[in-house]
Amino acid sequence: MSASFQPEVLRASLSTLAACQPLSAQAQAYQRYYGLDLPARKVQPLRWLGRFEVAGFELVGQVWLPPKPVATLVLVHGFYDHMGLYRHVIDWALDQHYAVIACDLPGHGLSSGERASIDDFATYQQVLQALFEQARTLELPQPWHLCGQSTGGAIVIDHLLNAGLHSPAQGHVILLAPLVRPRSWRWSKFSYRLLRPFVKGIERRFSENTNDPTFLPFLQADPLQPRRLPTAWVGALVAWVKRIEAAPASGRRPLIIQGQSDMTVDWTHNLQVLQEKFADPEILLIPEARHHLANELPAIRQRFFDFIDQRLD
Repeated sequence: MSASFQPEVLRASLSTLAACQPLSAQAQAYQRYYGLDLPARKVQPLRWLGRFEVAGFELVGQVWLPPKPVATLVLVHGFYDHMGLYRHVIDWALDQHYAVIACDLPGHGLSSGERASIDDFATYQQVLQALFEQARTLELPQPWHLCGQSTGGAIVIDHLLNAGLHSPAQGHVILLAPLVRPRSWRWSKFSYRLLRPFVKGIERRFSENTNDPTFLPFLQADPLQPRRLPTAWVGALVAWVKRIEAAPASGRRPLIIQGQSDMTVDWTHNLQVLQEKFADPEILLIPEARHHLANELPAIRQRFFDFIDQRLD
């Protein structure tokens, strides 16, 4: 299925996120392509796209607003990802009567910036703070819950370890296959130091990171997928890992979902770090689950959504 929207045309047509602009034909085509129009829902939420600026980037955010929202889910996507890949999480949140706010990170999806690159993970913290500010401006209902997948989980972890109990998001924290270190971390650092003087990036390798056989072909055809791994992003990750592993502990108690067939992150090491950093986190291990939990098979998704549901207030 080819995309019927033009990313640059769509972004240029958008007003600010706070303006709650009605969906244009391009925006409707974009949401339809990724299933963000959620056609199976009996009661459709209000939904819109819009722009906001952070740290020199023009980011594109989205909001889904159910009829009587009781809370808000602030959703942060993973590396190489964008909002279009998170319809299942959005659908689940709407079932809880949560509003949802999310944006494409710099260099991802519809947002500006060199594709998949970042000079410093501190920029991601500026993005998250700006997303909170958008939620305030829109008067989205509290409590605000946080959910991050992979690198999105790393961004949430960084925020919690620095903001502590003073975070504006005082609701639940959900970490899906959170990144602390990637798999084969020592080799990755060695390769980065070897390649950094000579190349700005290497060709991306697409891999089977869920058990859903339709997901990889969809990714390979996705017009918003980056095709290269920038060395700048790896360098930013090297610096971030050192900082986060030395950070003081937090009193927050996140819910952590981790697949034991995950071949993207060093999940055994990561869970050890997170158990040290947080106050008795609740962890669900799923033996057959791979890395991209937001797009795992329906039975796997239902298993971890049930786990989360049982722990919601």
